[in-house]
Amino acid sequence: MIRWKGLFYWFGEDRTQGNDPERRYVACYSSSDLVHWKFRRQAVALVDPEHLGPKWILERPKVFHNARSGKFVMYAHLDNGSYSVARVAVLVSDRIDGDYHYVKSFRPLGEESRDIGQFIDDDGAAYLIFESRPTKGFFIARLSRDYLSVEERVSFLEAPLEGGALVHYLGLYYAIGSHLTGWNPNPNVYATALSLSGPWTEFKNIAPPDTNTYGSQSTMLLKIAGSRKTSVLYMGDIWRPNALWDSRYLWMPLEIGNGNLHVPPPHDWTLDVETGEASLTQ
Repeated sequence: MIRWKGLFYWFGEDRTQGNDPERRYVACYSSSDLVHWKFRRQAVALVDPEHLGPKWILERPKVFHNARSGKFVMYAHLDNGSYSVARVAVLVSDRIDGDYHYVKSFRPLGEESRDIGQFIDDDGAAYLIFESRPTKGFFIARLSRDYLSVEERVSFLEAPLEGGALVHYLGLYYAIGSHLTGWNPNPNVYATALSLSGPWTEFKNIAPPDTNTYGSQSTMLLKIAGSRKTSVLYMGDIWRPNALWDSRYLWMPLEIGNGNLHVPPPHDWTLDVETGEASLTQ
């Protein structure tokens, strides 16, 4: 999810039945209010770029806008069917909803990379979050000036978690992640730090453990800084492994502040993206 010129752009894997099985697709949607969405196009329709085999994978696309070049840069998890390649793919477009062209793949910081997340700090600095199985943790790494590579390791969170996401809220950084249980949901957790480089606190649950984060897996924390309030939205995937094309989502406004983060039970809610005010409906 990225906000650009008054619109939110949402990128995600397009697993529609009937897609060409030789290609991997990323769909792009846009919205002014996070409620009403317009399909823009399939921003990616990629043939296996690295000879990875018939079950090759392109997952968790994230798009950044590079102000210096004017380009839109997409990162995604690129892998073979056995998840042994563990690289990021980089694709570039001149338009946010244009065709994204494959540039290259690599292992950031020389480490294996599977689930990835994105973070753009309040100063505009862009970071890649990536899970590295051999190190039993996930990295936060600053992107290069052109966003086409990873420039610097900023932090390593020593916890075997995936689905990493970050938000900077009222002077604290909050990091969340999901345990390694495949498609099955689990109790997602969070930690905090005054600086991206740490030190980070112990991880705590973001919801009652027996709910398994209400059947969802973390994917992003979206900050809505409005004229009256700043709200933070939890965005989670609800996977349907036997029908991935019909997977769903859980988005909820977080209870967050003073080092605490909590996802309330699923409930209807409203959001004014201009004022930043979010509230559960009665």
